[in-house]
Amino acid sequence: MWIVLGLGNPGEEYAKTRHNVGFQCVNELARRHGLEFSAKIAKSRVAAGTIAGQRVALAKPFTYMNIIGQAAVGLCQWYKVSAAENLLVIYDDLDLPFGALRLRERGSAGTHNGMKSVVGLLGSQVFPRIRVGIGQGPPGRDAASYVLGRFTRDEEAALPELYAHVADATELILREGFTKAMNSYNGAAKTP
Repeated sequence: MWIVLGLGNPGEEYAKTRHNVGFQCVNELARRHGLEFSAKIAKSRVAAGTIAGQRVALAKPFTYMNIIGQAAVGLCQWYKVSAAENLLVIYDDLDLPFGALRLRERGSAGTHNGMKSVVGLLGSQVFPRIRVGIGQGPPGRDAASYVLGRFTRDEEAALPELYAHVADATELILREGFTKAMNSYNGAAKTP
């Protein structure tokens, strides 16, 4: 059983922002596999089903980013799984160029407030994650306004391919394991 947790903020005003990349990636997985976000579990909308032969719960928390760790902890407790082995977090990353992916089995939260909440409430940095590059934006622009802003027209045109790329990586994790996926998706960045 895997929990695939996309990070984002609830509400229409945030739906198309850079900070909601995680939500959009789990939406793509749900679309591909005909799963519906019909359940409400642990402060999250959940689409449960099977992907690549694994039972999964795709989750989009309806808490805001700074307390999103409540959903991560609640989901692990609800499904009785270990975060270190069965929680995959997908989120936006300012420190990666737009479209680049980095898969890691552990690591710090960096400057991402959602990840700070997840790490803090889980009490561990040891859980798999996919970092999705959104770039740093123009020099001098406030990071908070940048991540809560919308993509450029060119970036927006590339988003379907980016979300598909993340979905492919997630499916490989579920099918063949995290090490295989890291070897395939880290290294040479496959940007849209």
